[in-house]
Amino acid sequence: MDNREQMNIVIVGHVDHGKSTVIGRLLADTGSLPEGKLEAVQEYCRKNARPFEYAFLLDALKDEQAQGITIDTARSFFKTGKRDYIIIDAPGHIEFLKNMVTGASRAEAALLVIDAKEGIRENSKRHGHIAAMLGIRQVVVLVNKMDLVDFDRQTFETIRREFGEFLHKLNIQPVNFIPLSAFNGDNIAVRSQRTAWYEGPTVLEQLDSLSNRKGNQELPLRMPVQDIYKFTAAGDDRRIVAGTILSGTIRSGDEVVFLPSRKRSVIQSIEGFNVSQRDMAYADEAVGLTLKTQIYIKPGELMVKVQDKQPQMGSRFKANIFWVGKAPLIKNKTYKLKIGTLKIGVKMVEILNIIDAAELNIDTFKDQAEKHDVAECIFETAKPIAFDPVTEMEQTGRFVIVDNYEISGGGIILEQVDDDCSSLQEHVRQRETQWEKGLIQPAQRAGIYGHKAKFIVLTSGSADHGPVIETIARELEQTLFRLNYKAYYLGVRNLLHGLAAEETIKDWSRDREIRQVGELARILTDSGQIFITTVFNLEDDEAENLKLLNQPSEILVITIGESPFYSFQPDASLEVEGAVAAVGGLLQKQEIILDYYL
Repeated sequence: MDNREQMNIVIVGHVDHGKSTVIGRLLADTGSLPEGKLEAVQEYCRKNARPFEYAFLLDALKDEQAQGITIDTARSFFKTGKRDYIIIDAPGHIEFLKNMVTGASRAEAALLVIDAKEGIRENSKRHGHIAAMLGIRQVVVLVNKMDLVDFDRQTFETIRREFGEFLHKLNIQPVNFIPLSAFNGDNIAVRSQRTAWYEGPTVLEQLDSLSNRKGNQELPLRMPVQDIYKFTAAGDDRRIVAGTILSGTIRSGDEVVFLPSRKRSVIQSIEGFNVSQRDMAYADEAVGLTLKTQIYIKPGELMVKVQDKQPQMGSRFKANIFWVGKAPLIKNKTYKLKIGTLKIGVKMVEILNIIDAAELNIDTFKDQAEKHDVAECIFETAKPIAFDPVTEMEQTGRFVIVDNYEISGGGIILEQVDDDCSSLQEHVRQRETQWEKGLIQPAQRAGIYGHKAKFIVLTSGSADHGPVIETIARELEQTLFRLNYKAYYLGVRNLLHGLAAEETIKDWSRDREIRQVGELARILTDSGQIFITTVFNLEDDEAENLKLLNQPSEILVITIGESPFYSFQPDASLEVEGAVAAVGGLLQKQEIILDYYL
């Protein structure tokens, strides 16, 4: 079995700058052409009185493909002593960009060809933008046709300086600029005497010096949770976490953390159907895992090793997306983002620039992306998610956007963006600015009611505890009411059949539920009441959103039974009377109520 290293290189350049000649020369000088192909093309040119060009070799390969021989003309193959190479050409910009952005193709580096005589053209800059938007950071600039300027060093240095400055603005540090004549073979595989002033590597030497991405097993562990299976038959009480390992390895005894919930546990066993127990699993395997500590996790979370490099977490990120939707990609519309096994609401909040894939025109003023546009955008998810920049971890750096149940775009994540002002924060800011207040101050209400306003959320890490939690909430309301406190309990289900009655079930979501509860809490606490509700399996970020929505009043989250939080322990037991007493004690301790007696 051939285990040679393989590397993908994309080659771009303005028309007639010699891109095809560079490819043909690389194929010929590395002995990578089919046997006799070079001689056959040379003989054909001789018989037809045509000057031979290495670009003709690609045309010859196209002819073979037309005859049914399996050669992909958009991909050229050659090898050196170090590794095998695939050069990805871009004959059609739309298909090329779609493949590169959506992941059908990938490249670790780019060769950008510039004609020394013609100099830097607009397309040269466009291709630089493409490299930047695709997240390609290893860029080698080939200054071709140096023979047409008599291998003039000053011409080369001018191009290196001017184009280097341009790439620097795109946050690309070019690996090297190489002067060459692909037609004559100067500095392709052999160092040229006609560029004695150039002391750098040849094209092949430069390619062999580039860094390649690691194999999946060498990367940090990334396993999106597909589902959690519970067994009850024959005394089997296992809870199996199922998913496919995208990268890295996992073994029994490894400490893992699930993101974004940050819940930790230790791998107890690696399960499989009808197979003997094993201690280790590898990238690309679908596995089932049991944990030593039973914690509540949900499908869509990302499992990583505690000791590994951690992914980034946030609700805002910069990404490039290739849009294929029937309707344009517009700002602040809610779409569905799918990354790993996670599906979550997402909005495009800002367009940085757009490339028309057909013409390669760059537009920094458009406010929506049309079909076949490549857009560099800022996206914001409904809640924080775990991801990696595509340059670090391709498996968790790619996503798709769904609009009206159809995949409408594929993208790559470039970097995390600070969540200084999320859409929710901006909404609360505007809401408070426009809030029409009455004449009665909160302190006046507290003096009359005998208590301060408070938003109380009862939660638990298990939906199985739902009936008990709801009973505790009702008993708490009744106990406070008997003490003449203005307490009000509202079940979350009432929102679906009340405030959100006009919304269909399929349009209802967990994020919308949290938003509705938070907005209602703002109104009820503003009236001075103690508002009580239950939200099962409340997560840290959801609690933060409720806290934000309830401003300026305060929130008290009470965890009963199993804790769903990473940073909080249970506040009360599942025993109703004891739980009610515990909550009352917390309210008194926080001076929400002054006297509390059961």
